[in-house]
Amino acid sequence: MLRSAAALALTAIGLGAAAVPALGGEAVDAAVVLAADVSRSINDEEFTLQRRGYAAAIVSDKLIETIRSGPHGAIALAYVEWAGEGEQTIVVDWRVVRNPSDAQAFAAALTSSPRSFLGRTAIGSALDFAVGLFGEANVDADRKVIDVSGDGTSNQGRPVGEARDAALGAGAVVNGLAIFNKRAAAEGGYLALHTNPPGGLAQYYRDNVIGGPGAFVVPIDDFASFGDAMIRKLTAEIASSD
Repeated sequence: MLRSAAALALTAIGLGAAAVPALGGEAVDAAVVLAADVSRSINDEEFTLQRRGYAAAIVSDKLIETIRSGPHGAIALAYVEWAGEGEQTIVVDWRVVRNPSDAQAFAAALTSSPRSFLGRTAIGSALDFAVGLFGEANVDADRKVIDVSGDGTSNQGRPVGEARDAALGAGAVVNGLAIFNKRAAAEGGYLALHTNPPGGLAQYYRDNVIGGPGAFVVPIDDFASFGDAMIRKLTAEIASSD
């Protein structure tokens, strides 16, 4: 089910409660919002690699093994796509993942959905949206994680540091996957600065995006390695909730 930022706001004030999926209040080791950048610096080929990488990570044997090793043997996942201010939507709503069948169902829902946006880059707005989702999860989570992937600096919406600090205040840990978009950087001009700021995008994420106990950034040099990087990232996030 897709819900826009406006629909989420209605839910938050009690007008959309009937649409919220009931997961039954299961105990899970972590509730993780996967927040994927689909701004216009990411072309269709790169978007496809990113989507496939997420799906491959979710169904990987390594991730399932990590989930099963946790105290509750379960996590809750939600997948969000975001771009500019006001451009955030749920692509796959909260689901509890305990086993390969759960993971495959989540991945199938993800890969069958069309791209949501092609706008600017509002990381702060994406963080605010992700924080709001935890109130809808209906799980008893030991840990709340916002997992942000992106290929550029924020250029619209709320300041990233403010949104990051608000997320930490809400009890979430924010981790990042910083993608060096070689194609975009090679085009020069504003796009090169946006995707490869002074010090590099991974350092920008360290300074502005991530936070909370054990927060970390995984840097990658191209979209082709996204899946392997996401497996490492997700397993580290889930294992740290033990």
